[in-house]
Amino acid sequence: MKLKVESRLQLEPPKQLGNERILVKVIGYLKGASLLVTAPTTANGARLQLMEGERVVMRSFSGQNAFAFACSVERACKLPYEYLHLSFPDVIQGVVIRKAPRVKSKIIVAVQNANSRNPSEQISALISNISANGAALDAKRPLGKKGDILNLAFRVNLHKIDAFLSVKGAIRAVLGGEVPDISNTEITRYGIEFQELQPNDMVILQSMIYQQIIESPHQVV
Repeated sequence: MKLKVESRLQLEPPKQLGNERILVKVIGYLKGASLLVTAPTTANGARLQLMEGERVVMRSFSGQNAFAFACSVERACKLPYEYLHLSFPDVIQGVVIRKAPRVKSKIIVAVQNANSRNPSEQISALISNISANGAALDAKRPLGKKGDILNLAFRVNLHKIDAFLSVKGAIRAVLGGEVPDISNTEITRYGIEFQELQPNDMVILQSMIYQQIIESPHQVV
């Protein structure tokens, strides 16, 4: 998994403590002995009260791979700060996500078609899933035809900070009612391939997608 100090792991607690998956950071580990992580804190700021011997599932994302392993709480330490000793995993399961991981989203985007007669006209659409290479746009109004270049402006949330992106995308596919997750026949889905992404925009997109995979792996498409 190539874990390093401060690598993020997602902790899935025993069912009796709830279904919330909590992010923790790696403090260190000794192979075959123990994995040390920061104490898990719930969304409302409360410490998760794990007991010694309880089983937890840890999840991680590295590169294009998702990992999961089960372990038990060996010791819950409070000094000199709160952290957990977890048993070293016997088995680690891994799966290749895809070359360009794609995650579900609900991002409002302002669209302008550079090929239309009125290129300044702005149409609102929804980014229903996104990767570092492209996105799926759902719209009630026509956005264009295959090959058209769209100017896209939208905001993404990266580590609780909003980042504004203004990028170009080419329409590669136009889909209608045959899309399983679109029940409204008035909505058309457009497959978009990003064009000429700036390095900073690429970094923001990749970071946002990896953050989503770690925090909400069920959102991976």
